[in-house]
Amino acid sequence: MLSPLTHDDPAAIGTYRLLARLGSGGMGTVYLGRSPGGRVVALKTLHARLAADPVFRGRFRLETDAARIIGGRHGAAVVDADPLAETPWLATEYVLGPPLDRAVRLGGPLPEPTVRALGAALAGALGRLHASDVVHRDLKPSNVLVTAYGPKIIDFGIARAAGDDHLTRAGSAAGTPAYMSPEQAGGLEHAPAGDVFALAGVLLFAATGHGPFGTGSPADLLYRVRYAEPDLSGLPPGLVPLLSACLAKDPAARPTTDVLTARLHDGQGEFADHLPPVVLADIARRATDVWLPLPERLPAPEADPYAETRPAAAGTGRSPSRRRFLALGGGVLLAAGGAGGVLWATRDTDRSTGAQLPKAPLLGDAPDSLWNANLLVPKIARDRAFPLVAGDRVAVPAGLGVAFTDTGSGETAGVCTVDTAWRALATDGTEVYAVPRKPEDAHHDFAFHTIDTDRFELRRPGTRVRGLNANMAATQLPCVADGIMYVGGATGTRADFGENLIAAVDVRTGRELWRARPVEPPREDTPPVTAAAVRDGRFVAVEWTADTLRTGRLLLVVRDARTGAVRWRQPVVLPAERICLDGTHVYSGGPDLVARRLTDGSEAWRLPAGTNDAYAAPELRDGTLYTVSETGAHAFAPDSGKRLWQESAPQDNPPLYASEQYLAVGPGHLFYRTRLGLAAVDLRTRRRSWVYQTDADHFVELPERRRMFGVGADSLIALPLN
Repeated sequence: MLSPLTHDDPAAIGTYRLLARLGSGGMGTVYLGRSPGGRVVALKTLHARLAADPVFRGRFRLETDAARIIGGRHGAAVVDADPLAETPWLATEYVLGPPLDRAVRLGGPLPEPTVRALGAALAGALGRLHASDVVHRDLKPSNVLVTAYGPKIIDFGIARAAGDDHLTRAGSAAGTPAYMSPEQAGGLEHAPAGDVFALAGVLLFAATGHGPFGTGSPADLLYRVRYAEPDLSGLPPGLVPLLSACLAKDPAARPTTDVLTARLHDGQGEFADHLPPVVLADIARRATDVWLPLPERLPAPEADPYAETRPAAAGTGRSPSRRRFLALGGGVLLAAGGAGGVLWATRDTDRSTGAQLPKAPLLGDAPDSLWNANLLVPKIARDRAFPLVAGDRVAVPAGLGVAFTDTGSGETAGVCTVDTAWRALATDGTEVYAVPRKPEDAHHDFAFHTIDTDRFELRRPGTRVRGLNANMAATQLPCVADGIMYVGGATGTRADFGENLIAAVDVRTGRELWRARPVEPPREDTPPVTAAAVRDGRFVAVEWTADTLRTGRLLLVVRDARTGAVRWRQPVVLPAERICLDGTHVYSGGPDLVARRLTDGSEAWRLPAGTNDAYAAPELRDGTLYTVSETGAHAFAPDSGKRLWQESAPQDNPPLYASEQYLAVGPGHLFYRTRLGLAAVDLRTRRRSWVYQTDADHFVELPERRRMFGVGADSLIALPLN
């Protein structure tokens, strides 16, 4: 649908006069434009603040390349582009057809012959893309346009070269939870088989009007994608076997796009013959809309101090006004739309003028943030083990390297431009360690380095771990403690995986102390360890198994820290990506809160969460064990499991799902994430004191500075730890 241009939209981009808006989101804006010769185009631009980042420019170039690869038959034909302009832009044909989700809303679920024709065409389109070693990674109904000549795939904003994840790590958009593949939801490689999984979800929606895993919060959807069976209710029986195979959790079990094309369509009839009349009418309406009188440009709001616009740069149009970023009155603003989904944040203070910018909306007597720094942090990284606090710096993977921010001021101290996976970063509280990789190499020796935080480069030489390949997705640094680096990785290549190993290396001498296979080796290219800690000469790790993605079962394994000998093992269930332990017990969440004796793994006590509920991974502070379930915060005596108190969380703002929680505990408050932001529970009154509206979802405490740090999609925030 056409929307009027706003007061600060440019009049033209390149040689194209802008007529109206087609959509806008976190990555950029899509306009309806017209060439000097009268051709109507869809013109996509990248937001000015993102255009300044080379990572987003790289993603935009890849999007342009992917659109050219898929071509005009299966996608929107590229008419013109300038990814090197000050404001990068891409002009494509204006596709005459509604998105698939609108087509289904208009005419209801499509009949089986139509779904088969749609599926065959989309499988052919994906096959063309995959033949050029590109995967789409965000196939969903709104990214499929239905035309009279066949469907077209659009929006390659997070497409990437198969087997290369550095662009994914640089951005915050990782796909749409309802249509992600299980491997993508779990942070693993999304290969062409992942697009096949998403295609099955799209076809299921086309045939039934619902997705394979229902609706709900992103956390709930991601959990169902990884562990639940798809909902195939209403699917025509003739499509059930094929789509069931496409929705297999194991990528190797899914059919290829060639097989799908052959099994879906008999090649009879034109595509338009399969479309409902109401959809054909909508296509015809769109063909005439662009020649009707267009909506007038919106005027600037009256008396708005941010409404002034600046002259356009030659050939690029105006830069978006500051008001565009602050229009919702927040230091943090969530946005998603036709131009791709991303999250952005601004600093709390305008550094150029010293003026205080509007704060994020606050509930209760919440504190102001100490600082809020712009950083592009990959979602999968901030969900697992970041930020890393090392000395007076906070380190996070951002852009094409590791960014270091001053804990006191929030100023970026520097960036080490090393190509490394987020799993291959660790800290001992003083140094930050990284394992570099070289994606162009089939095998690259595994070596970990410390990062020089004065020059922001790797110190050399690094400590090598013989036989392990740093280019594998299994490469990780789960823990460094007491002068020992614990590493995980694989010995082979993508063509010949070899085996998974866990090893311990003396950081000072570089001598390998031991190496061992995981107790139950996981699937190929899966990191062997999901969390680890060291206590009293014991290396405590949560290890993946071959059936973790199917059952949610992991293994809690305790080894001798110096020899690697297994002392005991016990099964645990998700969530178990953080380890909580003291000198006596290891504590784990999930459907039950469980304390196991550190000496032998025997169960000391167990507390069930209740039906359809679960406990978050707990935190231990000052002799009290804290956790969160969907009913609110809880406190227990760690030695006996006796419940000390329980918060009754407001029903209109409950905690996030347990697997999404990263608790922080200060002198007077317990902090956890709710649907609206970070909640602080008073440890004395056991009631919620305030909620700070932020997308940051993993907070790490720095008690000596009385502050905590959290990462959002592209921001690093500091709040008082009180």
